[in-house]
Amino acid sequence: MTFIKRHHKSQQSQTIMKTPLLFTSLVLLFLYLAKGLNGKCEGEDDGSTLKVFHVFSPCSPFRPSKGMSWEESVLQMEAKDQARMEYLSSLVAKRSIVPIASGRQITQSPTYIVKAKIGTPAQRFLMAMDTSNDVAWIPCTACVGCKTTTLFSPSKSTTFNKLPCSSPQCKQVRNPSCGGSACAFNFTYGTSSVAANLVQDTFTLATDPLPAYTFGCVQKATGNSVPQQGLLGLGRGPLSLLAQTHNLYQSTFSYCLPSFKTLHFSGSLRLGPVAQPKRIKFTPLLKNPRRSSLYYVNLMAIRVGRRIVDIPPAALAFNPTTGAGTIFDSGTVFTRLVEPAYTAVRNEFRRRVGRKVTVTTLGGFDTCYTVPIVAPTITFMFSGMNVTLPPDNILIHSTIGSVTCLAMAAAPDNVNSVLNVIANMQQQNHRVLYDVPNSRLGVARELCT
Repeated sequence: MTFIKRHHKSQQSQTIMKTPLLFTSLVLLFLYLAKGLNGKCEGEDDGSTLKVFHVFSPCSPFRPSKGMSWEESVLQMEAKDQARMEYLSSLVAKRSIVPIASGRQITQSPTYIVKAKIGTPAQRFLMAMDTSNDVAWIPCTACVGCKTTTLFSPSKSTTFNKLPCSSPQCKQVRNPSCGGSACAFNFTYGTSSVAANLVQDTFTLATDPLPAYTFGCVQKATGNSVPQQGLLGLGRGPLSLLAQTHNLYQSTFSYCLPSFKTLHFSGSLRLGPVAQPKRIKFTPLLKNPRRSSLYYVNLMAIRVGRRIVDIPPAALAFNPTTGAGTIFDSGTVFTRLVEPAYTAVRNEFRRRVGRKVTVTTLGGFDTCYTVPIVAPTITFMFSGMNVTLPPDNILIHSTIGSVTCLAMAAAPDNVNSVLNVIANMQQQNHRVLYDVPNSRLGVARELCT
């Protein structure tokens, strides 16, 4: 089964024109930011469903303070993806990798944020939503190096608690240490190093209070990768949201990520099995002891148009010994495929567009065009489920300069490049359902608004 957005004039819907309205346009994103459209920003979350905002949306305080060109925005996002890929690969390899920036600062903050209330009385935060991390953390008062003025104040919360070294949670974080009686731990995130105390307080997500939620109270941060107001871990580890709220949400959640061209960039994060889509195809989730928190799936083949491209089996194979395989990730922007897989997809994409059309490059994207093209669909073929992406999900387009690029790239070859990542641009306007108790992941087309 495939999920294809249909139009009466399919040929017209796939043709990129000089002033397109149908395709993702990063220029529109920044035009919307300049206008400051925020009509939906103040609305409250409902039930167990949270609004999801793009980090550059008018509803986000982290949006760029001044305009930048389309080329600059694409290069910045692509650079962040390079850092995140190296970060994800280091998780698989269980080693720390710090990317080297060439003449510019590389950051690696996730793309989508949700609102959370912490403490009693509640203090409000915008937390990055990250499916590849477990422990939540927020910057606390007196934090050294935290690049935000919104800090959690433990002294103002009547339900705040520091966890001692003897607590079972202290054994579930990496690199725990004891300064006195409190449990502290250190971790790396992208290019940053972070020191935090392990604490508990009431988290409120949408209208659901989560008493005694365990998280990291950040005391010190170095580098530029740490999400400014904190992170909500949606991985599969012992201190993730799923693990700590298993009785309430039954380790089930879904999200619908809005595209860049959506006016308010507002999607949704739906927690728990209630109101999840019924008509949806699933693929099994795979367990990988090399990185048990990541959401691995079995990507069997990739089709461009009607042709299944020739990819060496090893490029897609799941290997629990090495950590190789394919994951879904909410924090990577553009899908990355290991070199043999990407080359096969790219070459067939170019062939379908036409050999007489001149191909150019933009930063890390090597398949760009300066003339109108007809783009083929790309289908990811998983075990039990096909996901067909229309041009909206595979092309980035500039209305200024008329540059169109295939929004995928090869995984960087200077790290353990065995990881294929299905990224958030390719997930946009889809409902992605994580059903951990039944060990499956589902995808269905949905307009995220």
